[in-house]
Amino acid sequence: MKRYERFAEEISELIRSGVLAPGERVPSVRQASRHYAISPSTVFQAYYLLEKQGLIVARPRSGYFVREQAQRFLNEPEMTQGHPETADIAVSELAFSVLGSLQDVDTVPFGSAFPSPELFPLQRLARSMTKGLRELSPNAIITDMTAGDTDLRRQISLRYRLAGMHLPPQELVVTNGAMEALNLGFQCVTQPGDLVAIESPAFYASLQVLERLKLRAVEIPVHPREGIDLDKLADSLAKHPIKACWFMSHLQNPLGASLSEAKKQALYGLLKQYQVPLIEDDVYAELYFGAKPPVPVKHFDDEGLVIHCGSFSKCLAPGYRVGWVAGGRYAESISRLKLMTTISPSVPAQVAIADYLQHGGYDRHLRKLRLALESQQAQMLAAAARYFSADTRATRPAGGYFLWFEFPRQVDSLRLFQMALAQGISIAPGPIFSATQGYRHCARLSCGHPWTSRSEEAMALLGRLLTSF
Repeated sequence: MKRYERFAEEISELIRSGVLAPGERVPSVRQASRHYAISPSTVFQAYYLLEKQGLIVARPRSGYFVREQAQRFLNEPEMTQGHPETADIAVSELAFSVLGSLQDVDTVPFGSAFPSPELFPLQRLARSMTKGLRELSPNAIITDMTAGDTDLRRQISLRYRLAGMHLPPQELVVTNGAMEALNLGFQCVTQPGDLVAIESPAFYASLQVLERLKLRAVEIPVHPREGIDLDKLADSLAKHPIKACWFMSHLQNPLGASLSEAKKQALYGLLKQYQVPLIEDDVYAELYFGAKPPVPVKHFDDEGLVIHCGSFSKCLAPGYRVGWVAGGRYAESISRLKLMTTISPSVPAQVAIADYLQHGGYDRHLRKLRLALESQQAQMLAAAARYFSADTRATRPAGGYFLWFEFPRQVDSLRLFQMALAQGISIAPGPIFSATQGYRHCARLSCGHPWTSRSEEAMALLGRLLTSF
């Protein structure tokens, strides 16, 4: 272990044992540096790690404090195991059967892929739509049809610029959600039968896209906190004729893992060495906890190898289905493909979001949303510690609204899914996140809805169901 990791472990043990109580202030950076004879930068690294693990929280001008739900928590899962060989994909039927059963609004939505609509400024967006349509130039409906609304692309370009990236509006194509962006990216760089590197576990929709396009997969293991195993990726790139990678470098679905900035740069170095394009799925970019926004792999892209895909569906307007793609060297091909398929996303949805980004207080909304999601995550983790067995493992992502649970090996999450659904609770079982339908003893739960007594009761019921295995 590195020195900062050893120090972080010392502090976490004080929290677990109750020496540092929930809500109590942890030693200041100066105090810790002096008492433990370590540098302030080491203390900062340790506290940042503890923040990512959900044990402490920074309060402006006050220091770091033990989170209210931090005293009891489940251990973190270990590195996942990717499939060592290439694999054909056949997951759609399983995924459709699971997802089709999650539509009942009376079901506790732990299996949902979206946060609660209550967390979004839908009325303010409606006013933006009215205003945007009133001011819309009739000619713009035609001239902006394929690339997308000019004002919206300008606002997206501005947000890239604020994140330290110069991506002109001309490189951006507005899409029908991120899924269209990701589909267009893959169609640009692959042919049926090609091999693609994906994470393991992976977002089920990515597996469905690969299955539809008749692509084959090589699974790369993922650490639940630190992201993909770059050594395994390098080995796979050397052994196999991989034509593209599809990775979530930040808040990966379903684990919530995030690559450090150094690992993102190293990942890009590998891609550049082998000249393999990356489809970077970055739909959770705005849902980070803490003060510092992450940079994507696209930040390091000096050869146009990264096809960066984003969306407003998870952070602002889920029903509007507005995403975008920054295509790098593939931008023109993506634009042509779009012209041959859907041509244009909804114009009213585009102008609504463009006006909201400019006048609606988007960053204020995001701050409020992040605080809500962080609180809901803490409540779900605390409930899991109360009701699930001590040998259950759980992730503690530094953002987003998903938690990955690794249950004892005898648990069958597909059976658990059916049992829970019969009791009015949805979950997302592990096999839908695997090209080979692995992770049978795992499940993804969403903490994207406000925590209520019903949520608490559902976790308690899940705990009782788990004891039947």
